[in-house]
Amino acid sequence: MFKHFREDVQCIFERDPAARHTFEVLTAYPGLHAVLMHRVTHKLWSWRLKWLARFLSGFARWFTGIEIHPGAQIGRRFFIDHGMGVVIGETAVIGDDCTIYHGVTLGGTSWQKGKRHPTLHNNVVVGAGAKVLGPIEIGDGARIGSNAVVVKGVPAMSTVVGVPGRIVKQAVNDDKSERRKKIAEKMGFDAYGTTADMPDPVAHAINCMLDHIHAMDRKMEDMCGSIKELGAEIGDLYLPEIDSCEIRSSMDDDLTDERLQTGGEGEENKVD
Repeated sequence: MFKHFREDVQCIFERDPAARHTFEVLTAYPGLHAVLMHRVTHKLWSWRLKWLARFLSGFARWFTGIEIHPGAQIGRRFFIDHGMGVVIGETAVIGDDCTIYHGVTLGGTSWQKGKRHPTLHNNVVVGAGAKVLGPIEIGDGARIGSNAVVVKGVPAMSTVVGVPGRIVKQAVNDDKSERRKKIAEKMGFDAYGTTADMPDPVAHAINCMLDHIHAMDRKMEDMCGSIKELGAEIGDLYLPEIDSCEIRSSMDDDLTDERLQTGGEGEENKVD
């Protein structure tokens, strides 16, 4: 239990950039308080001290605004961000390294006893306000969009949005995806992983741009190869690392040079 406790604290620093130090996390994160209390109440539940487990879970709900039934099974490094309004039912099963946000419900659709709540496999992320209902399975690495209502199983590495939830992105291991990723990394495009998870017009435009850049690179390589065969010497060029400070410095230098060449800062000489 103490090993899990340390992991629960550490995972907050990995997933929440607002976390500054351990004392703050221990005292000001209700999601952590709810998970730690659940570790205790779940153990009491397994010892058949069910009334005491329910009583303590009720106190945790009053204290944190997060309701986790003592019977729910929660894996390691589980993170509830913000947390207000989260409800996790009795037969819910949550794997390792999962993250859920405020207003999420892992609920049931039946009054029958037995398995009636969802199962989240490892590395699942559930967005704010989402409802995952029924004895369904959410595959490894799946993403549930904010305010989605999911009543059917979700394959691994898929993204689901909308009401009712529909799959808008499914895992595809092809050369094109790997090529786009390599080009994005070469360009210093850090947000690539985020846009890839949620296919919107901006992400589509960026993917088309990356494909175009790849085609241009191939064409330039062929042209350089042909020129070298004719006896010309062409130096090797490398894409520089993109750094905001370096870019700003070079822009300022270019602007200064242009002002010196044009002879002043008059309205006709200003550069946007």
